[in-house]
Amino acid sequence: MSSTKGPRQPSRRDFIRAAGASAGAGAALAGGFGFDLGFSPAFAAEMAKETARSEKPLRAAFSNAGLQATWCAQGKRAAEWWGKLLNVEITWFDGELSATKQRAAIDNMASQKWDFVAIQAFGIGTLTAPVNKMIDAGIPVLDMDTLIAPLEQIKVHSFLAPDNEFMGASVTQALLDEIGGAGTIIMTQGALGHTGAQGRARGFESVVKKFPKVEVLDTTPADWDVTKAVRIWETHLTKYPRIDAAFFHNDDMALAAWNVMKARGRTDIKIGGVDAMPPAIQAVSEGRMHATVRNPSCRIHGGAVLAGVAAVVNGEKSGEGIPKHIITDGPVVTKANAPGMQWMQDHYLI
Repeated sequence: MSSTKGPRQPSRRDFIRAAGASAGAGAALAGGFGFDLGFSPAFAAEMAKETARSEKPLRAAFSNAGLQATWCAQGKRAAEWWGKLLNVEITWFDGELSATKQRAAIDNMASQKWDFVAIQAFGIGTLTAPVNKMIDAGIPVLDMDTLIAPLEQIKVHSFLAPDNEFMGASVTQALLDEIGGAGTIIMTQGALGHTGAQGRARGFESVVKKFPKVEVLDTTPADWDVTKAVRIWETHLTKYPRIDAAFFHNDDMALAAWNVMKARGRTDIKIGGVDAMPPAIQAVSEGRMHATVRNPSCRIHGGAVLAGVAAVVNGEKSGEGIPKHIITDGPVVTKANAPGMQWMQDHYLI
């Protein structure tokens, strides 16, 4: 029996939700939010509420470890893309892969007025004073990827970060499975004061200790710096005639070291990284890298924009509307899921 009522007509809310979910509508939203389409101010206000977009332009300040790192550069593009969508003007304060330079940048940030700010610290405990100054001034502060300070010691609005131990463990497991659970491995770490690097190291160690026939040759940090990674690996390849696998705390260092391996004819070394940036996805697809894992830069930076707007526009409270700590997940990337991961990144979704 067919219904006599006919198909349900879409409500205004249905339309708004559909509009908010479409990329085309996103462009329309960025271009004028409703008024260009002839919507009334009341309708525009309701649309803003449904899509979490601010009716008036907001000012936000962002900083991450250093735009020399491709992960940080991608995060900046993602934040700016989500900022345009949600009517947020973003000012960037580059950390320049230096605790000292980032501290000067955040001191400058703290001397100004913002609707909200978001920060990835180069090192834990290096930015506490200026961040507390902004928190005391009533500015919501989003902590991204790595701890500014232990969460029980600082009143950040929320902490959006991946599970670094999972990322370190999953790539290490993939590498040791590939070499048959026996042989030699090197870990090249990020900056030791970075809590993300600390978690990746714990993940690495948690897996290695299960393999008594695996010897760890070296764990020297390269501080996310590709120049340091090249220099360190020139030494490793001279010192160690046999290296079966290498785990790097990010893809940039892994690919820089791979170029050294190629020049020395040592491309038999199985390498793995973290971040699953586009060059690493390509390297996995081509077999130059064995594995990487996605640290969702777009989800973290875009999520910080969303959280900041919700705090300002809707009054969302830390620990009530938004959790104090949000795990931003990302999968291990293999040849099988590499194309889909690339597409998601192209659209700032992961």
